[in-house]
Amino acid sequence: MSVSRKIAGAMEKGSWIRKMFEEGSRLRKEFGAENVFDFSLGNPDLPPPEEFRSTLLQEAASEAPLVHCYMPNAGYEETRRAVAAQYAARTGLPFLAGDVVMTCGAAGGCNVVLKALLEPGDEVIVLAPYFVEYGFYTDNHGGTMVVVPPSPDFQPDLAAIQARITPRTRAIIVNSPNNPTGVLYPDSVLAGLGDLLRRESARIGHEVYLISDEPYRDIVFDNLPYPNPLLHYENVLVVSSHSKDLSLAGERIGHVASSPLCTHRTKLAAAFTFCNRVLGFVNANALMQRVVARLSNARVDIGVYERRRNRLCDALAGMGFSFVRPHGAFYLFPKSPLSDDVEFCSVLRKYRVIVVPGAGFACPGYFRISFAVCDDVIDRSLEHFASAARELGMC
Repeated sequence: MSVSRKIAGAMEKGSWIRKMFEEGSRLRKEFGAENVFDFSLGNPDLPPPEEFRSTLLQEAASEAPLVHCYMPNAGYEETRRAVAAQYAARTGLPFLAGDVVMTCGAAGGCNVVLKALLEPGDEVIVLAPYFVEYGFYTDNHGGTMVVVPPSPDFQPDLAAIQARITPRTRAIIVNSPNNPTGVLYPDSVLAGLGDLLRRESARIGHEVYLISDEPYRDIVFDNLPYPNPLLHYENVLVVSSHSKDLSLAGERIGHVASSPLCTHRTKLAAAFTFCNRVLGFVNANALMQRVVARLSNARVDIGVYERRRNRLCDALAGMGFSFVRPHGAFYLFPKSPLSDDVEFCSVLRKYRVIVVPGAGFACPGYFRISFAVCDDVIDRSLEHFASAARELGMC
């Protein structure tokens, strides 16, 4: 056997997101790209901010000594200092460069954190619906993922979380704004979660870390402030990237930031730095580190995503679809009009509309639409959504 049974099994399960994207590719070949409406991938389509290009060109032209060489595994000191200053400004907490480790995107950051924290058999709580890769990341480092269902409005169910905490619980992953729902967890919920984790950490005799996965942190609509987990609990480890706020998904630049209030602040930073190296990342991309250090206030035009959200929500609600209106990210997670969400996605495919079933996020009965697509695709897709709705007697 050329591939391990474990990996072969994981590949067979695959990802519904990738499966649907591949189905979209097949349909594009058959019907033409302009006749297929693919909402499967959360791949940001907006261009990076204007200042990115000029900054990139300046840094790429640099002839400073060792500019393309190794740096400390945690990343450039000046970049980590810039990131720490952003967190200090957001929270009022005394972040230092030593609290930050630059990583190969948020995915690299998640793996760094989980490798540093987990003993074999330790448990990581995730809140459904969740980004499917969390399970693979946890398994990468010998952990067991424990899935907790949400409340009906997709908020964390604190009682359900408490019921699943055991002496083997090491961390809980929180993703707000959420992929796939776009739901934002308010301060009241985060404060309750912080209180719960303090009590449970004391009960089981060790810290339960809150891993806050925040790539969508700056994509928040309706002029809402971002409710920050760092303000509600001490042992918070933030994992983030510039994949979404700067549209740099392919550049793989992110970081881990440990709260200055963490119990083992210094040990955590050292462990994350070590894991960054031994996982084979070695260090985050040198050029991108230098670029993002100079773009602390730059963002893509969030108003474009907000406009798309409004267009989809208004149109789909008029067709009879029900959903919790997203307050961030670029996803909509409507309830499937059929009890079998996979079957409903097949109905949409007849009309050349590609979405991802909620089963792919451990939340069957729903489906995900990514509106990281151009406005024209959204506008032309609506008659096809309507045709599927009429077929099912919704309108």
